[in-house]
Amino acid sequence: MSTLHISNPARTAGIIEKYKFRFQKKFGQNFLIDEHVLEKILDSAEIGPDDVVVEVGPGIGTLTERLCERAKHVLAVEIDANLIPILEETLSPFQNKTILNADILKVDVKKEVQKIDPNAEIKVVANLPYYITTPIVMGLLEGEVPLKSITIMIQKEVADRMRVGPGTKDYGALSLAVQYYCEPELVTIVSRNCFMPAPNVDSAVICLRKHANPPVKVEDEKFMFRVIKASFAQRRKTLANGIGNASDLPITKQQTMEVLRSLGWNESLRGETLTLEEFAELSDALKKLI
Repeated sequence: MSTLHISNPARTAGIIEKYKFRFQKKFGQNFLIDEHVLEKILDSAEIGPDDVVVEVGPGIGTLTERLCERAKHVLAVEIDANLIPILEETLSPFQNKTILNADILKVDVKKEVQKIDPNAEIKVVANLPYYITTPIVMGLLEGEVPLKSITIMIQKEVADRMRVGPGTKDYGALSLAVQYYCEPELVTIVSRNCFMPAPNVDSAVICLRKHANPPVKVEDEKFMFRVIKASFAQRRKTLANGIGNASDLPITKQQTMEVLRSLGWNESLRGETLTLEEFAELSDALKKLI
């Protein structure tokens, strides 16, 4: 085993050269080569010897190696079959890992984790491919995954969307979903120069700690998120138009306007002005029409 961590640029380059690995743009592959950033990810995720960790897109094992040093067990899910033999070698010193060659969007995470520890509450830690960040995060939050936290490196712009409140240009369905399920905390901004190869944009590390209970009460959370998605489907449209045009909501524009009036709200409101609490209130009122 090399005395250098995989994150060392010389060791990363050596592994890539040894396997003649070719980066695939379709998988959003950029390997982290900054020890300082790795430490920030690990510290904010608070990985300890009792933790079962799920990592999405381990690449050549840069972060996985460090997770294995701290965690009880690491489930690493990698879609690129070309990386599996590399991971088998780079992680060979560790027995506390499971490498799964699969698309995370098609994996039953709960089932896979139960094979490792039936009682585990997992922590997800990952350097996520930018192009599928939102589906992965929403799949974890909306699925029946026994989740403690999600600590991820993602495109800075997406991290901004997760944290902002009403009235800002970045506020939308993702902001509301993340804040309904979690407490988001920005850990650090990461320069594109911390990766091999360098991506076109800067990144951010964000930690999403799961709420014990959601911060608002709503009768039907799945219905509320249908209302939210409809409200942001066409940002420049009013709430009444967005909800009235939604194919999966059997509610007309006129009915929506009547509900807005009954709540004492302006009929021309847009979704970007409403708080999570107000969306819960609107959802409960609209639900009575069905």
